[in-house]
Amino acid sequence: MKGYLVLDLSIKDLQGFLEYAEKIPAFIEKHEGRYIVQGAVPEKMEGDWIPERLVILEFPSTDKAKEFLADPDAQNLFSLRHKTTNSQLVLAEGCF
Repeated sequence: MKGYLVLDLSIKDLQGFLEYAEKIPAFIEKHEGRYIVQGAVPEKMEGDWIPERLVILEFPSTDKAKEFLADPDAQNLFSLRHKTTNSQLVLAEGCF
């Protein structure tokens, strides 16, 4: 089953975040992931959740998504994202 990482973020420091945005795609690709949604401004349809920017990544499996998150070479980039954004991240398993 495919694994999906859903990232809800608001950027606090655009200049710092640009380094993350430039370098993270190589790590996504390294772990066989791909962007489904890349930094889109979503339209609220129901409920109270109002993400500022939304990113959805698809991986061949939840294990591959977890390997991406655990990649030691990407940890500095994840720290940079944490410093330059307010973000929430969830992992969901796909149906097919």
